[in-house]
Amino acid sequence: MKLINKLFSKQKTSSIEFCQRNLDEFLKEDNLTEFNEFLSQKNIIYKEYECQSKCKECRLSPYAVVDGKLIAAENSDELLIKLKEEVKK
Repeated sequence: MKLINKLFSKQKTSSIEFCQRNLDEFLKEDNLTEFNEFLSQKNIIYKEYECQSKCKECRLSPYAVVDGKLIAAENSDELLIKLKEEVKK
């Protein structure tokens, strides 16, 4: 029965929240397509907020909140990698 559940299990839906100001500051145009492809997956729900009141993190580096967990990175490329890893968990 467990094998059948693994074969037909639904993929977990992840909620990702972004700060619009943070994206404007750190997101590069050259990886915009990759972000769009990642965020358009069926198992991802994302939302942009004008401000998330995480000003300290926002000034320092790109970040996102995945299912309530803050994920920060050195740059937008690394953020995308971390987001993909977090969604797979």
